[in-house]
Amino acid sequence: MNGRVLIVAGSDSGGGAGIQADIKTVTVLGGFAMTAVTALTAQNTLGVHGVVGVEPEFIRQQIEVVVGDLGVDAIKTGMLHSGPVIETVAGAIRDLTPGVPLVVDPVMVAKGGAPLLEPGAVDILRDTLLPMATIITPNLPEAGVLLDRDPPGRDGMADAAAALLALGPGAVLLKGGHLEGDDIVDLLAAGDAAPRRWTAKKIDTPHTHGTGCTLASAVAAGLAQGLALEAAVSRARDYVRSAILAAPGYGAGHGPLNHAHRIEPG
Repeated sequence: MNGRVLIVAGSDSGGGAGIQADIKTVTVLGGFAMTAVTALTAQNTLGVHGVVGVEPEFIRQQIEVVVGDLGVDAIKTGMLHSGPVIETVAGAIRDLTPGVPLVVDPVMVAKGGAPLLEPGAVDILRDTLLPMATIITPNLPEAGVLLDRDPPGRDGMADAAAALLALGPGAVLLKGGHLEGDDIVDLLAAGDAAPRRWTAKKIDTPHTHGTGCTLASAVAAGLAQGLALEAAVSRARDYVRSAILAAPGYGAGHGPLNHAHRIEPG
């Protein structure tokens, strides 16, 4: 199906999340993945053991050379660990790729609990990058941070999504994996239309490392391939769920998905 996706995110040395998960996801879904690496992490299924940031000027250079030569059909941002990095990425997207669909995954904390976003950078993310986004993909704790309130529960998801829409993105995919109970609810809100909800049974497994990165990149791949937003989200959810069910079981902690697992075209 093709579709060129530029991924602006950090590297995960364990291969389960970050740039590595993004590349695998876009490739399996038939797209072409390109990258601008924002940070290097020493990471495995037990956690993040070290982070080395990339200079903002070099992040912009990566974006410039990719856009100038290869072209871009969609952009996905992940780990943007500091205010200067967020401002640089937002400026590059604004200057170089106007009108290109932008998926913003507001990465804040790794699966094992390590912070991936400096506390002072939240306001910059909220004010600078979110209003540029075609869609943002926060989980419930991230939504709480962006809204400066407690994370929403099941009954508060629609209100939280509406409040996030008021920050300026075109759409919000609020992910309910942190909900109590046996079910997961994901909610897609866009414009004045009634939100779309997906409900599924939770999968009892520790192998969920990289689900957020994977979902956002799958959505970006769909948009790059010309899918409508709801169709791109629906396919992305199917892909993530199948990749969790087929997880290889690697590592002693939060293990990776099976990104090579293909879903039937729908």
